[in-house]
Amino acid sequence: MRLNILEAKNRLSELVRAARAGTEVVIAKNGRPMVRLVPVPASGGLKGFGSLKAVRGNVDRAFTPAVERQTARLFRGRV
Repeated sequence: MRLNILEAKNRLSELVRAARAGTEVVIAKNGRPMVRLVPVPASGGLKGFGSLKAVRGNVDRAFTPAVERQTARLFRGRV
């Protein structure tokens, strides 16, 4: 779908729905393509403070004393 800026301005809600549904929406100025309207990917991952509580134990177990020593050596530039 290709529209000029004025038409896109008047049909913005429709264009957003079309882009979210997978239709390629290109907005042009004087017939020259300027931008493409694309959907923002659904956010995944962290939802707020404390959202890592479920994996906290796994992270704590991953940092054994040996891993911490190796990490410290890497930060100091010693491998």
